[in-house]
Order: sequence, then structure tokens, then C-alpha cells
Amino acid sequence: QVQLVESGGGLVQPGGSLRPSCAASGSIFRLYAMGWYRQAPGKQRELVAGFTSSGNTNYADSVKGRFTISRDIAKNTVYLQMNSLKPEDTAVYYCNADPTVEGWPDYWGQGTQVTVSS
Repeated sequence: QVQLVESGGGLVQPGGSLRPSCAASGSIFRLYAMGWYRQAPGKQRELVAGFTSSGNTNYADSVKGRFTISRDIAKNTVYLQMNSLKPEDTAVYYCNADPTVEGWPDYWGQGTQVTVSS
């Protein structure tokens, strides 16, 4: 079973930066495509940024040019560098491990709150 633990959320002013991280319980990056999702109050959970099974990255249009997903394979950790934050980025951010093997379950972290407010 995979465990994902997020950290690094918080309160930041508009225009500021945060870098949440997601630590996985083992060396899973070859078997799982990692991604970050977010869910704002009253809205559906949406993909923010993620790695494909081939290691490429994709981003939601709303964060392109502002957010960057990266990973440290040695530390089994995925990061989300968030710059030029806006109030509409306020949400709970979740780390996800999407299996590359058909039939395996996916896994979610517990979430970390990001609040952008002056």
C-alpha cells in the first residue's frame, strides 16, 4: 500500500509563492504517475499538474506559467512550486499516485490547505 504525506501549504498574500511537497512511502515513481489536484469549497476536485507515465508534465490552463511540478526520485518526493498566487488558487491541494498498471488502485494524500488572501 502506498502512503502519501503532503506538507508545505499555508497562508500567503496574492503574488506570493508556496512549495508544497508530497512524500511517498517508497520508490513508486516507475509504477505510478504522480500529480497534484485541488478542491475549493463548493467545487469539484481538479487536476492542477501531473506527470504522465512517460515522465512528461501537464498543467491546468489556469496555472500554466505560474506552477511547476517536479520530483526528487532519491527522496520519493514530488513538489509543486506555486508562484504569482491568486485568491482563486485557494483550495485544499491533494497529492495523487495514479497507477500505470491496469487494475491497481490509485492513492491520495490527506491534503494541505493553501489560502491566498491579503
